[in-house]
Amino acid sequence: MSMSMGVAYTLTLRCQIENRPGMLGRLTTRIGEVGGDIGAIDIVRAERSMLVRDITVRVQDEEHGDTLVTAINDLPGISVIQVSDRVFLAHLGGKLGIQSRVPLKTRDDLSIAYTPGVARVCKAIADEPEKVFTLTWKANSVAVVSDGSAILGLGNLGPEAAMPVMEGKAILFKELANIDAVPICLRTQDPDVIVQTVEQLAPGFGGINLEDIAAPNCFLVEGRLHDSLDIPVMHDDQHGTAVVVLAALSNALQLVGKRLGAVRAVVNGVGAAGTAIIRGLLEAGIGEVTAVDRHGILRTGDDALQTPMQRIIASQTNREGRRGKLGEALEGADIFIGVSRGNLLTPELVQQMAADPIVFALANPTPEGDPEMLRHYARVVATGRSDQPNQINNVLSFPGIFRGALDVHARQMTTGMRLAAAEALAAVIPADEVSEEYIIPSVFNRHVVPAIAAAVARAAIEDGVARRDHPPAGGD
Repeated sequence: MSMSMGVAYTLTLRCQIENRPGMLGRLTTRIGEVGGDIGAIDIVRAERSMLVRDITVRVQDEEHGDTLVTAINDLPGISVIQVSDRVFLAHLGGKLGIQSRVPLKTRDDLSIAYTPGVARVCKAIADEPEKVFTLTWKANSVAVVSDGSAILGLGNLGPEAAMPVMEGKAILFKELANIDAVPICLRTQDPDVIVQTVEQLAPGFGGINLEDIAAPNCFLVEGRLHDSLDIPVMHDDQHGTAVVVLAALSNALQLVGKRLGAVRAVVNGVGAAGTAIIRGLLEAGIGEVTAVDRHGILRTGDDALQTPMQRIIASQTNREGRRGKLGEALEGADIFIGVSRGNLLTPELVQQMAADPIVFALANPTPEGDPEMLRHYARVVATGRSDQPNQINNVLSFPGIFRGALDVHARQMTTGMRLAAAEALAAVIPADEVSEEYIIPSVFNRHVVPAIAAAVARAAIEDGVARRDHPPAGGD
């Protein structure tokens, strides 16, 4: 299978080239021979005997880039004098900044924004604490909190290494939902300390987005903060993914003519995302779920092999009492949802599923099965990859969910709000446009955030957790 090359591995090679006929052709030929994909060629400097050119090249990964540079340097009369990585260039100095919303050009400006004028605002909030939502940034701010214990698919790299991801999350909040988000990476992985720290930070924010915190601590931290804080808390790796899966599944089931209440799903992988997906499916009223981890099908009684959360999941699933591994779980199943590891599925496994099988192979970067193979045997296929149709990406859910929660000054994040988000996301695609390769909108679809925000705000009001009885009109 050929490896996709994207902007994540785009290099700009500054090459010094002898100024004689045919040299550029040799260079571009060599790049092609090594498997590089040329994007642009620019002249930096031209002299009688030598040219300096910038060649932008997409490569597969870092190792491929190193191989390419070595191959170019082996050409007589050509040398690579500098390599710039577009991703690293975008991160120089970080991806975030702070911008003032009021002028600060005169003495009067200073007296209004700071002392003495600000003292009157402080007293007003002290007298009526709810005014903090209208007289500070609280109503439009989210803390993006991580302990660095489960960064992307890289593992436990610590708080400093988590910062680029949290900054990225913050700019997604801003660009997609106009929410001011602050990355906060904690030098602790003790759930008690994480909870206490976030509780102390919470007065300055309207919501808490937990990110890249490993299981089982993520369940403990989210649950305790949900109970102790008066602002919405959501662990996005759990619920953001679950909302998008539910939305995509709703449209996929519509396509194959099956009802959620009459189908059985196999969920392979019972960590943070898998647990939330299972809980979301159950909350939405799915007929049956068979959960599978590395030990096989989860069932009650296997306590020694299960975490406390897995014991809860075991008690809520597998009502048919199935035993065995993934193969036994898939017999007659309507849906496969994988959040585990790549290359688990074979044609034989998919063929033993029910008619018109739905396969969500969400392991990244390598799905549970080759997408081309899966599409040959399954009616609908989704992955977590941006280079494949039907990308299940939690960026489709969390900006709109928090936008809706903040718009009504919600006190909590409820099951009803998450289910409303999934229903709204699915409905962004008109029923007559749903197809095998279009069951979930693009992350750049401008209707996604407003649709989810409106639905979440209504659900918060209906669930009695909103401080406002209506969303703002025109951003008031």
